[in-house]
Amino acid sequence: MTDAQARPVTLLVAALGGEGGGVLTDWVVAAAHAAGYPVQATSIPGVAQRTGATTYYMEIWPEPTSALNGKRPVFALAPAQGEVDIVAATELLEAGRCIMNGYVTPDRTHLIASTHRTYTTLEKMAPGDGRLDADGLRKAAEALAKKSMLADLGEVASESGAFINAVVLGAIAATGLLPMGKDALEEAIRATGKAVNGNLKGFQAGLDAGKQTAEADAPGILEDLDAIVAEARERLADFQDAAYADQYEARLAPFRDGEPAVAVAVARNLAQRMAYGDIIRVAQTKIRKRPQAAADGGVVHVTQYFRPGLAEICDILPPALAKRWLARAEHDEWFASKQWAMELRTTTIWGFARLSFLAKLKPLRRRTYRYGVEQNAIDAWLDDVRRAAVLDAELGVEAAEMSRLIKGYGKTHARGTRNFKRVRESTLLPALDNGSDTQNAVRESRKAVDAARSDMRADIADA
Repeated sequence: MTDAQARPVTLLVAALGGEGGGVLTDWVVAAAHAAGYPVQATSIPGVAQRTGATTYYMEIWPEPTSALNGKRPVFALAPAQGEVDIVAATELLEAGRCIMNGYVTPDRTHLIASTHRTYTTLEKMAPGDGRLDADGLRKAAEALAKKSMLADLGEVASESGAFINAVVLGAIAATGLLPMGKDALEEAIRATGKAVNGNLKGFQAGLDAGKQTAEADAPGILEDLDAIVAEARERLADFQDAAYADQYEARLAPFRDGEPAVAVAVARNLAQRMAYGDIIRVAQTKIRKRPQAAADGGVVHVTQYFRPGLAEICDILPPALAKRWLARAEHDEWFASKQWAMELRTTTIWGFARLSFLAKLKPLRRRTYRYGVEQNAIDAWLDDVRRAAVLDAELGVEAAEMSRLIKGYGKTHARGTRNFKRVRESTLLPALDNGSDTQNAVRESRKAVDAARSDMRADIADA
């Protein structure tokens, strides 16, 4: 993690008087300290009871102090608009206040809000029905948050025999955004020595409620999955044949019974990886482009430029020959830099025929060097995703999305593959090998992927 990429996990809790917001904050701080993460908490007290509320703001550095080489992060004392990762409100109107103040944003914030109401003095004083529009608050919460968990946490607390602060802590843990895990938070509750059993029950109830909310979103996700599969089958049948599309579904099948978000991520990225870019695919795409007629009714000539290098030529050769050529290239610089420049005017019979010939090599693709390399790489990637998903669903999604780095043709593909290997080795494999701190692996992987994609865009812009 570079200094430019580093940032804390930010948490804002809005609670009413007597609901234990301060105790919740103490639990989070204690858990972070015990796990070795730098943390800071501040509070802004409001007027007692329902005429006001107290907000608690926490920042947690996602790297252990031991990994900072003596450096210490500088934390903010108050939340900034658009910079809050988690907003947790113990009552619906308090969630509305956070939204109004700009702390809930669709690109970043996970919003947790109890839907029960404790009416304000003004609502009680108004003649007739002075209550605020709860449906409007709910719609705003769902529309303006990246993810939202809206449930009657007061009722959950009552059923579990706990205070609402323990339930809210469980819901916060369910987001998976805190660097410390469930065990550290439970240990922080035990360490207080007060109402331990009830608070642990409330914590588990909030954790379960958070997970159930995520699962409730699954039908829409599954509809998206079916749409992705249908489009992928069409694309892969065109890329190769119907049997290749069947192979796609067979590879996806083990993920369908697991976490829906992982299945969707695999479905999307698997289709892209199986329809990789080789000379055959490029030729296939180029011959389908139809020139537009000239404005004056004249003839339009189209010239397609091809400049495959040794690696691209080897891609479509039989494996034995390709390996010999690539081995020679390792100690023959001239041979390694060899390119075959072609200018094909596809509006002529000869030019179109040459391009069409390359496209019609499609039935031979399974016998090429690149085909074998790609299938082995895809199977290894899917194995990573399976292992990651067993540890943590969010890590499984990130392992699947990491494949976005591999795309394109020629040098673009080679650069993306190098970036993929580097990110995998530095962020994913350590988590798979030790099976711990998966949330930190998720954050580090996202940052590394974003940085790699930015570097690739800069390289393309400079080219």
